[in-house]
Amino acid sequence: MSRPNRFSDRAFGRRRLLSVAMLLLVAGIASGVPCPVLAQGRPLDAPRAAGIVGERYDGYAEVRGAAPADVVSLVNRVNAERRALYAQRAKSEGVPIEAIGKIYAKEIVQSAPSGTWFLGQDGKWTRK
Repeated sequence: MSRPNRFSDRAFGRRRLLSVAMLLLVAGIASGVPCPVLAQGRPLDAPRAAGIVGERYDGYAEVRGAAPADVVSLVNRVNAERRALYAQRAKSEGVPIEAIGKIYAKEIVQSAPSGTWFLGQDGKWTRK
């Protein structure tokens, strides 16, 4: 009888762990909670689709033109939550908060639905 190969057993264990992690990630995405910033973006989907709210290059949302008070309040709340998250991540990573905001902005751009407006660093709005 041959002795089991420890290395292949460990590799199998790692692959299995990775598979479980991927399954949990997919389940989280399917449930609508892939990460804190994306979860915060969901309440903005309707105003973004209407063109009332856009996303900025620095990871924050912005009201575009005139908007109802409840939309302005929502944007302020989401931005406050994002700011707190960015500050926490910046502190743990030892980088400026602005750098974290720009990283999350890229995630937001990728996950935002078609039709969402984005404000570039050049001050110009573009539509996805």
